[in-house]
Amino acid sequence: MKNICIIGAGSFGTAISVLLGHKNYSVSIWGREPEVVDGINQKGRNPEYLSNVQLPDTIKAFHNIEDAVKGAEMVVFSTPSHALREVAEKTKPFVSGSEIIVSVAKGIEQDSLMTPSQILVDVLGSVVLEDQVGILTGPSHAEEVGKFKPTTVVASAYSKRVATVIQETFITPQFRVYLNYDILGAEIGGALKNIMAIAAGIVDGAKLGDNAKAALMTRGLHEMKRMGSTLGASQDTFSGLTGMGDLIVTCTSKHSRNRFVGYHIGKGKTLQEIKAGMNMVAEGVKTAKSVSQWSRKNGVEMPITDAVYKVLFENVDPKDAVHELMTRNAKNEIMI
Repeated sequence: MKNICIIGAGSFGTAISVLLGHKNYSVSIWGREPEVVDGINQKGRNPEYLSNVQLPDTIKAFHNIEDAVKGAEMVVFSTPSHALREVAEKTKPFVSGSEIIVSVAKGIEQDSLMTPSQILVDVLGSVVLEDQVGILTGPSHAEEVGKFKPTTVVASAYSKRVATVIQETFITPQFRVYLNYDILGAEIGGALKNIMAIAAGIVDGAKLGDNAKAALMTRGLHEMKRMGSTLGASQDTFSGLTGMGDLIVTCTSKHSRNRFVGYHIGKGKTLQEIKAGMNMVAEGVKTAKSVSQWSRKNGVEMPITDAVYKVLFENVDPKDAVHELMTRNAKNEIMI
């Protein structure tokens, strides 16, 4: 593996390009914004995302997707999940069919309710085999990956061979990559933890206390398991990096955009006010709508997800949502 293309020059796309560039891979990165592409090529820095991180000379940015993809042996999609289908459609004409395709997105697409890898298979399936598609996911804030702070993640794919190639491509002494062949479970964990991070932010912003946050994270893990169990994912996956691990970091970190959104909602701001002041995407907002839609359609009880949806999209007061959660019928904890 020598030539790798990153589709998306946001914070995480930039971080993994730095990681791969320092492994002496030839990295091409496609960005939407001309100023980002020019900044990377002319100054070795992304002026919008991780602007304090110096990029190695092995990275070259492109305005044009065709030029970025040309000659790549691996194409890594680092775009928000809600934009993934559109970007994959634009990339499809330039994929030869021999590339390994990787997603680092976390979310569930509205209406189709597909995970990122499922979207890529759906869009690119006439060009590449399902067995060529995989993911890289886990507790990995870009701000820390780009500065080579110790990070552990998971590689998964529809084939063991491709999962192993992804692992070998990305692993470094600072970025440890484990294998997990439950790609569906890994993607469910990565999506739902963003919803729970919004809820955790609300708890912090409204000063509801540590007890409430511990309960939120624990019961949020149960909601991951409920969804995963219904769809056939392994329950063990949710005890690992893409379940509990990602849940911990996203619910507690200052780097979490989803927690940021929840925090300011807990402080009394509206979603519109918060989004107007952000230059990055909080995946949990759209995922809350998708997963709430899925849970109602399938009759799966997901009360925290439903509460976050109501706060975000039905203007329910966060305190009222918490009261509704706390006054539900008494239940047995181990029934998931």
